[in-house]
Formats: sequence, C-alpha cells, structure tokens
Amino acid sequence: MKMKSSGLKMIENSEHKAFERIADALERLAPGPIETPDFSTASAFVWQSHPEALLAVEEVKGVDIDLLVGIDRSRKTLLANSLQFAKGYGANNALLWGARGMGKSSLVKAVHKAVQDSGYDLKIVELQRDDLSSVPRLLDILKKAPYQFLLFCDDLSFSHDDQHYKSLKAVLDGGIQGRPKNVLFYATSNRRHLMPREMIDNENSTAINPSEAVEEKVSLSDRFGLWLGFHPCSQDEYLQMISEYCRFYKIDFDKDQLRADAIEWQATRGGRSGRVAWQFFQDYAGRLEVSL
Repeated sequence: MKMKSSGLKMIENSEHKAFERIADALERLAPGPIETPDFSTASAFVWQSHPEALLAVEEVKGVDIDLLVGIDRSRKTLLANSLQFAKGYGANNALLWGARGMGKSSLVKAVHKAVQDSGYDLKIVELQRDDLSSVPRLLDILKKAPYQFLLFCDDLSFSHDDQHYKSLKAVLDGGIQGRPKNVLFYATSNRRHLMPREMIDNENSTAINPSEAVEEKVSLSDRFGLWLGFHPCSQDEYLQMISEYCRFYKIDFDKDQLRADAIEWQATRGGRSGRVAWQFFQDYAGRLEVSL
C-alpha cells in the first residue's frame, strides 16, 4: 500500500507541476495590464506591442510647416482638419499617399506642431504597421484620457498575404463600439489603395467573384474620409524648397551658383523630391560651416 500511495503522490506532483508550467506559459502569452502614462508630460508618444507600452517622446524631429513648399493645398487641408479635431469638432481620418520623399510624414509632424503652437494640447501617438492588431487595447487607454489623440502610422502598405489590413478596418470603423471620439488616424503610404497593384490584378484573374474580392481590398482606403495626394515636384519647386531653407536659416547664397549645385546634386540622385532638396541643403549648409 505504501508503494501504491507513493506512486500516486508522484503522479499528482508531476501533474501539478505540469499545470503550473501551462499556467506560466499562458500568463506569458496573455498581455498583462498596461501602465497608463502621464500624458501631461509630453505631446508625443510611441506605441510598442512587445511588451505593450506607451513611451513618451521628449522631442519630435520635424520641420517648420512654412518650410513645406509645393504642397500648399495638402498643408492647408490637413491643418484645418487637425484644428477641427483638436477643438473637439468633426474631423476625418486622413491618408497621405503618393510619391516618396515629398513630405507626407513631415507634414503630419509639422501639422501636429502647428496645432500645439496654436494653443491646443493635441497628442500624437506613432505606431508601426505590425502593431495594428494590438491597437484595440491602445484605444482602451486613449479613450479614457482627457486629451485628443492623433494615431500616426508612417509608410503603411500591405503585401498580398498580409492580414493586418483587417485589423486596420476595425481601427478606422471601431466595430460596434465605434472609434473613440478623441482619437483620429493619420497614415502615409506610397500606394493610393494601400495594396500592391499586382494583388488587385490577381484578385481580378483568380477570384470566383473578382469584383467582390477587389472591393474588399480597396474598401480599406475608402475608410479614410480625407485623401491627400503627393506628386513629384518640378525643378522650379525643387529649387524653391532649397531657397526657402536658405532664407529660413538666414544663409546668404548666390542664386546662380546655388541653382547649378542643386541641379548637379539632383542628377547624382536620379530624381527630385522634397527629401533630395533637404539632403542637398544639409550638405550645402555643412560646407558653409553653418549649424542647423
């Protein structure tokens, strides 16, 4: 009997330890409580999902909104939309799409700063595309805070087998609970519909009902009430950007020499854009030993 009793006890101990290991594993998999930050300490935050946390950003790197030349209509529209939201009025989620290097993400950061400078404590929270599935838990935190929040996702796009776009639909529409009134979503992308062209073409050729399959993919971008297109700049706009940088930083320049140097720089880069203009200006200011 003693041997039998001892054997049963060993089995019970083994099972108990197995249950403890399973419980520990489940606890590690399940997201723990998220510590709510003190939103009054910063105007910008970064959302990370592993582990889930909102991290304050001491200083947002960006340019003054007046330096964003050649995108006047987009600048005016996004600023007006953001001010409406900061004041607690109706506003739309915004998709900034188009040519790379034309100031899409710079405009979002510049608009946020301009709203802050206008006296409205608008917060901005940056998140990555891969963290979209965790956003519902982020929204639970933000909706309880007494602030207006811009959720910002830079360079947003999806591959043919990517399911994150379904999470984004829930973020934009908010499901049956609705998106919190104090949260707005801004995204930048090189693609107007966020999906690769070949993905939509493939749906047209292989789906049982091609039109319905394509509609599911492109309907994502329809959930943005505001579309702002960014297109390649002309040479005159490119040169104007550089001239404005020189004036803003009070750098004297010879117009003809600056033009020649700027055109040579763009030739080595194989194209023009706001990013190329800024990169040339940084080099130009450095050669003049000017600190930016």
